[in-house]
Amino acid sequence: MINFRYHVVSLTAVFLALAIGLVVGTAALNGPVSENLRAQLTALNKDNNAKRDQVNQYKDELNRNQDFANETAPYVLTGKLATRKIAVVALPGGADSAEGVAKMLTVAGATITARITMEDKFVDPNNANELLDLADQSSQPTIPAALLPSNSDGVETASALLGLTLLQGSAVINPDDVTAVLATLSKPGYISVADKSVGGAEMIVLVAGPPPTDKDATKKTQNAVTVANQLHRNRPLVVAGTSVGDNNLVAEIRSDPTLVKEISTVDNASTVQGQVATAMATHERLLQNKIGQYGLAAGATSLVPSAAP
Repeated sequence: MINFRYHVVSLTAVFLALAIGLVVGTAALNGPVSENLRAQLTALNKDNNAKRDQVNQYKDELNRNQDFANETAPYVLTGKLATRKIAVVALPGGADSAEGVAKMLTVAGATITARITMEDKFVDPNNANELLDLADQSSQPTIPAALLPSNSDGVETASALLGLTLLQGSAVINPDDVTAVLATLSKPGYISVADKSVGGAEMIVLVAGPPPTDKDATKKTQNAVTVANQLHRNRPLVVAGTSVGDNNLVAEIRSDPTLVKEISTVDNASTVQGQVATAMATHERLLQNKIGQYGLAAGATSLVPSAAP
C-alpha cells in the first residue's frame, strides 16, 4: 500500500532532479551566454565612442565655420553701410543675437544709433492696458501722441512710439525728447536701453530670440508681429531671428502674404553666418530697396543676398 511517506519521497526526488537539471543547464549555457553579452557590450561601447567622436567633430566643424564667417566678414561687409545710421531692437530673448548683429553692422561701417531690448513685459498680453497708458504719458513735444495709433492696443501704440523716437522723421526730433521717451518706457521695465542711444536712425533691425512657449505664447508672437508691423511703417525693416519651434516671428512674417513683401528676414541670426547675412540684408534693403528672405528654413530663397556693389 502506497502511503504518505512514499509521496513525500517521490516529490522530493522530482524537485531534486529539477534542481540538478537547472544547475547543469545553467552551467552549460553560462559560458556562451556570458561571452555573447560581453561581445555585445564591447560592440556597443565602441559604437558609442564612435558616435561621441562624430559629435565632437561636428561641434569642431561648426566652431570653425563660425570662425571662418567672423574672419571673412570684413571682406564681405566693409563699406557696405558706411555713414548709415541704424538702430537695433531686440525682442525678448534676442539680446545675445542682437549683439552679434550689431557687431556685423559695425563691420559694414554703420553707426548704431540705439540699442534697445524689449523685455517680456512689452509683449505680455496681460500688460496691454498699462503699456497703452504709459505710451500716452510718454509723448513729448516733438514726439506727440497725435501721431500714434488711436486704438486700445498697448503694444501697437508703444511700438509706434518707439519707432517715432528712434527713426528719422519729416520733422526734427529734440534729443531730449528721445531721452525722455526711452527713460519713461525703461523705468517700469518694458525696455532696456544701452548707453548713448539716440534717435535719427534710417532703419531698424529687429532681432527675435527663441519663440515663447508659455500659455500666452500665441498672443506674445502676435504682439511681436505687431511690433514688426509698426517699426516698418514708412521705413525699411529687417527681422533677424530663429527658425526653431512654433510661434517664431520669422515664420509668421514669411507666412503673411503682405508682410513677406514688405519685410526682409534672416532665420539663423543666432549664428555668425546669420549675423553676416543680416548685415548683407540690411545693405540690400536700405541701399537697393530690395526685400528678401534668407537662411536655412522654409520660405528662405537663399542663404544670403546675391552679391551686389
